[in-house]
Amino acid sequence: MSTPDDVPPGRPTPGPEHWGPVETWTVVAHLRRQAEERPDGRFLAIGRDRHRTFAETLVAASGFASRLWSLGLRQGDKVLFLGPTSYDAVHGWLGAKLLGLVDVPLNPAYRGESLRHVIALSEARVILVDAALLPELAKVRDGLDRLRNVVVLGSVPGSTPGVQALDDLPADQPWSPTDARHLDVSTVLLTSGTTGPAKGVVMTNAQTYAIARECVEGLRMGPDDVFYCFHPLFHMAGRFGALFAALLVGARVTLDVTFTPHAWIDRIRECGATVTIAHGPMIEAVHATPCRDDDATTDLRAVLAAPLPAAIGADFERRFGVIALETWGMTEVTACCWRPYDAPLRLGSAGRPREDLVEVVVVDPDTDEPLGPGQVGELTVRPRQPWILMQGYLGMPERTVEAWRNFRFHSGDAGYLDEDGWLYFVDRMGDRIRRRAENISSYDIEVAAASFPGVVEVAAVGVPVGSSDDEILLCVAADASVDTVALFRHLVAELPHHMVPRYVERLDTLPRTPTNKVRKRELRNRGVTPGTWDYKDAGLSIRSLREAEDRAQLSERSPA
Repeated sequence: MSTPDDVPPGRPTPGPEHWGPVETWTVVAHLRRQAEERPDGRFLAIGRDRHRTFAETLVAASGFASRLWSLGLRQGDKVLFLGPTSYDAVHGWLGAKLLGLVDVPLNPAYRGESLRHVIALSEARVILVDAALLPELAKVRDGLDRLRNVVVLGSVPGSTPGVQALDDLPADQPWSPTDARHLDVSTVLLTSGTTGPAKGVVMTNAQTYAIARECVEGLRMGPDDVFYCFHPLFHMAGRFGALFAALLVGARVTLDVTFTPHAWIDRIRECGATVTIAHGPMIEAVHATPCRDDDATTDLRAVLAAPLPAAIGADFERRFGVIALETWGMTEVTACCWRPYDAPLRLGSAGRPREDLVEVVVVDPDTDEPLGPGQVGELTVRPRQPWILMQGYLGMPERTVEAWRNFRFHSGDAGYLDEDGWLYFVDRMGDRIRRRAENISSYDIEVAAASFPGVVEVAAVGVPVGSSDDEILLCVAADASVDTVALFRHLVAELPHHMVPRYVERLDTLPRTPTNKVRKRELRNRGVTPGTWDYKDAGLSIRSLREAEDRAQLSERSPA
């Protein structure tokens, strides 16, 4: 994908006037500004650690830039990051931005073919990987010929060919900073492929800036705010909604690595959070904890909710003394719909489109013709400003054309706009599965299951377990010799944790259309039956199985 060398003369400055000149629409511009104007201002804490200052963050990012420069990386090159939320992950991202690199953060839960696919898709030659994930990378390294440099965050175990420790790279080597433009590609975020492998969303600096601005304005953030976030850095929420937004206004951020519902309000209180973000299942989990007398006695004033479960939304606001600002958006189109801060709660609505940025139109999914107020159809988005929506799917031109047909991005979400222009999300279209805020590809699950000996045909579908979440049901036609527990163990070894099906349904054959397509709607409607196998009822644990596998691999590698 390419961008023009220059903005054509006469083109108006993109975006609202108060966003400032486009030369400042990069994360680097605001990191440098905050480090200069407020060097001792507190910026980032992970867990219960102290907040690192803006100046400390810039110094650490510059050290990463030096190390990445020493690997021969230059403006426009891609660099992969594979690891959990950490200071290294943040400083590495910012160091990559100082050089004008394209960062590609990966879900650390990726494993097997899903990990191989995203690495190959990126065509990156450098990956920074957490030491604990090096064994997973080693399993898929064969055939990834473009991947030349594996840099480990942490100590390198023994003598590992082709692997070097980050600390062994020079942190003080001279390097040349890059002044990236707003229209340059900044980041590739991986999102579910739904009916195919994961897609890489190509994002410009302007798009990442738009996400940060939307959060600043939607949450009314200022320099005295503290943003508490437990969303990972491979999501736009953590990377741009929290970190970049805080850099814009000089606010503080506390990132947690894990989410614990019963401890949520305590963490809000401990870090002095004034704003936070949570998706539907997390809000439901927090709301399900026992009420306490001090639930509303914190500094928290606003929660970005995506979505806000309608059944508990009003009580959640009352109980915790907050405004729950429901939004709708996607990595491809930013968080482009918001409940206005001062507007009364409209249960079930994701707010109004940001009409200064985008045009949201509901269309007939078969004809793409616009539908009127109250009519349910597919939500489509068209930018009103250049460069603020995705530029395409990396290495997948056919998927890009499919998504952008008739000059609009087709979200795959069903919903409607009411007479007042408020958006209501209704359902997911097609085969998309939504589990714990992750859009999951049924394709990846089916490929893993089909590779098990004796499996004849498979289909993965989502079965609802709440107003905003699914569990995964794997429907299998297989030889009688196939043991369900053995199949499940195989899936645990081959799939990221969030993709492992909870349920397995054994069928003689899968229902098909006259054109031989699996009738997934029929399987979804069938749902969980009394005969459905449930790994939780079977007393199995994904974590325990993973730990046993790791011990077995360690034993195999250890000398006798």
